Amino acid sequence: MDRKFHEIEVIQTAQEALYLRVDGKALRIAWANCSHQLVKASAIEREIVEIAPSGYGLHWPLLDEDLALEPLLAHARNVEISGLPA
Repeated sequence: MDRKFHEIEVIQTAQEALYLRVDGKALRIAWANCSHQLVKASAIEREIVEIAPSGYGLHWPLLDEDLALEPLLAHARNVEISGLPA
């Protein structure tokens, strides 16, 4: 089964939040709503993030941290990001 759960694009990893485009919507998710490991991580550790080909989740290889997207979406806030295509 080759079901794609979500189309995910990492827009930015900022000091306090992760900015993603999920299924065409720009979202902000505070690190505090992700995991304790990501809260304590350095900017470099947060910046290197991989998207699962299935669109199911995200992986931070420097931290060996894997998170499913669905639980994160419960904490996501819609954002307007100027200068980026919708």
